[in-house]
Formats: sequence, C-alpha cells, structure tokens
Amino acid sequence: MDASMWVAKTGLDAQQTRMNVISNNLANVNTTGFKRDRAVFEDMLYQNVRQAGAQTDANAQSPTGMMLGTGVRVVATEKLNAQGNTITTQNPLDIAITGNGYFQIAQADGTVAYSRDGGFKLSATGQLVTSSGALLQPAITVPQNASSLSIGRDGTVSVELAGGGNQVLGQIQIARFVNTAGLQSLGQNLLRETPASGAPQVLVPGQNGAGTLVQGSLEASNVNVVEEMVSMIETQRAYEINSKAISAVDGMLRFINERL
Repeated sequence: MDASMWVAKTGLDAQQTRMNVISNNLANVNTTGFKRDRAVFEDMLYQNVRQAGAQTDANAQSPTGMMLGTGVRVVATEKLNAQGNTITTQNPLDIAITGNGYFQIAQADGTVAYSRDGGFKLSATGQLVTSSGALLQPAITVPQNASSLSIGRDGTVSVELAGGGNQVLGQIQIARFVNTAGLQSLGQNLLRETPASGAPQVLVPGQNGAGTLVQGSLEASNVNVVEEMVSMIETQRAYEINSKAISAVDGMLRFINERL
C-alpha cells in the first residue's frame, strides 16, 4: 500500500507540471508569435513480479506476466509550431512570417537568437530592432530622409526618399531548423539553437521551404483558449483522482491499524 501512495504522488507531481504548462500557454495568449507548449508524459520503471512466458510447471508456461508500474513523470515540454493567425496592423514596421522560419536577432554576447515576433521598431540610428532594442540580422538601416518603407514578400527592403527616388536598403533573411521543437526558449520571444534543433539554414524568404513575409501584419499566438480550458479541467480531474487514491490508501492503512 505504501507503493500505491508513491505511485499516486507521482501522478500529482505530473499533473501539477502539466497545469504549469497550461497556465503559461494561457498567460501568453496575446504574446506575438508565441507557440504553445505541451507536456509529454512517460511511465516509470516497472516491478517485474512474474515474467510472461515463465514456466508454471514442467509442461506449461504462464501466458501473461505480472508487472507493477511505479508511476508517471513529465519528460519534456514540446513546442507546437502551428501557424498563428495573421493580424493586420497597418504598421509598416510590423512583419509576419507566413510559413516556416524565424527572424535572426543579435544578442549582446555576440550570438544570434531566433524569433517569430515581427513587431520591429526603429532605433536612434534608424536600424530595425525588437521591442527590447535587439538588432535584427542582417542589419537594415533606414535613412532619415525616407518618406515610406516597403518590405516585399521575399524580404527586400526599400524606401521612397523625401527628395524623390527609391533606394533598396537590403534583404531580410530568415532561418529554418530541421527540428524546431528542439529550440530552447529564452524569454523575450526569443529562441536559441541547440544540438537537438540542428544548425540554422539561413534562406531568402519564399525559397527552399522558407516562409514569406507580410508587411503591416503580426502573427498572433497559436494558443486556443477553449482547448487549453478543456485541458485544464482534464488536468484538475486527474489531480483530484490521484489525491483520492492517496486518501483511499490512507483509509485502508488506518483500518488495518485499528482492527489488527
């Protein structure tokens, strides 16, 4: 019976972790480019009381075995990279990626992080930066005499100058990964390359499977509130059942102590 308590305890821990994941999804329902997480469960080691196929006598074998599970645990939280809805903002500095790929964002330590958040701003020097001031890579610098900014579906950035004429400033490139679920979340809408994700493949938008860019739009979170609420109720019920299992075992042990 002590083992039953520990098995139910692992269920409580696992369901609590799943609730944390669901809560984080709901908290980021309005975060631009956020991809929801899913808790991945795994059963733990089994106690092999009787091996299937073991000899029961000289001429017979056991058709089934007896294996007792020791509980469950959460082994991973997986990013589900489904496309979020595209929201039109009419802001020329807002860019949404339709399809696969990530913006490349320079970090203070010289590394590159990756993001689906295309809500860019202009720095004091006219460069495209994130809301926290991190520089978009490759760098795009908008001249002060630019009257309008245009970003093509292939990432080509051009401006119309106040004195007349057009100027091409450069091209926004996006990175693809073999295993996007292997990217590490850093916060601030940023992800980092890991050995599991593979090395980034930097591409021109629209080529070799890379997504295209949509100016004046942002990609919303892919969190489905109704689905998360259903998962929350399911998690709560599973937590309650595991809690009742502990109470039931406690009652059985109390009965033995009082009657024997």
